[in-house]
Amino acid sequence: MIPDEKEISYKTSNSYSTLNTLTEHTKTVWLVCHGMGYLSRYFLRYFKALNAEENYIIAPQAPSKYYIQPKMHVGANWLTRVDTEAGIENIINYLDAVLEAEQIPKAINFIVFGYSQGVSVAMRYLARRQLHCSQVVLHSGAIPIELTGKDFEYLSHNTKVKMIYGTEDEYLDENRIQLETDKARSIFGKKLTILPFEGKHVVNVDYVNDLVS
Repeated sequence: MIPDEKEISYKTSNSYSTLNTLTEHTKTVWLVCHGMGYLSRYFLRYFKALNAEENYIIAPQAPSKYYIQPKMHVGANWLTRVDTEAGIENIINYLDAVLEAEQIPKAINFIVFGYSQGVSVAMRYLARRQLHCSQVVLHSGAIPIELTGKDFEYLSHNTKVKMIYGTEDEYLDENRIQLETDKARSIFGKKLTILPFEGKHVVNVDYVNDLVS
């Protein structure tokens, strides 16, 4: 007999991490989605050089935690190819809850930043919630195949989009880089700035610091 696969809904909880304090002096709020294998608390180290008084960083936590061999460090994963749509919906609802808890002021510089697997999370959230922001940063990750320019027509003409990648990234060959840059151009057009750097699959902290300069 073929086993039946059923689905239920239930309440769950998840953590997220923040860096600095949201005050009247805050100029920029960041929503930063980490890559596979990270925990949000450790991903925040890439943003520690930013001016603490002017920048408030919110780092959501991917829900699926696992041990990374050989040292058994704990990492986390956002999605897999199994039950992807249900996973996306769970993540969207989770990010809704994070932003509701944080109550970000509307009149503020708001940056949505995705790194590696976090690019797909950030892009899908923007598209499905039509979230307005000052800047979108796609760092070393892929745009989900189902997204098109129509999903982002709502963005203001003043919204900046930065695509950052390392020219020696072990997960990107020349063909993949060309495919991703072409897709980004087709979606964002003149909003897009492409920022390559000499390096591997790592967060470029210099570029991070320049995003608010």
